[in-house]
Amino acid sequence: QVQLVESGGGLVQAGGSLRLSCAASGRTFSDAAMGWFRQAPGKEREFVAGINWTGGRTSYADSVKGRFTISRDNGKNTVYLQMNSLKPEDTAVYYCNTGPTLGSTALGWGQGTQVTVSS
Repeated sequence: QVQLVESGGGLVQAGGSLRLSCAASGRTFSDAAMGWFRQAPGKEREFVAGINWTGGRTSYADSVKGRFTISRDNGKNTVYLQMNSLKPEDTAVYYCNTGPTLGSTALGWGQGTQVTVSS
């Protein structure tokens, strides 16, 4: 069974940092793009960051450019999201997903991990 499990969320003050992890199991994802998405209360889910299968190409939403960094470790079948200079508007449930191209989503959504940034 293919599964993506997000972790690393929590409560942090504005200006703080968090590192999210997404561990994949059931198959290798080293040949697929990976991405992070988020959904804030009352809002639609949105793309945050994506990384291609080699890790050589990344893409970010304008709202997180310069603050967030996506990376992956294909040996561990894991993708990370380093979030710095967090703002209250970053508060959301963060999800990961995978697909053939940056930003694409080929799996159902997992439980995600809650990130709460206090002002």
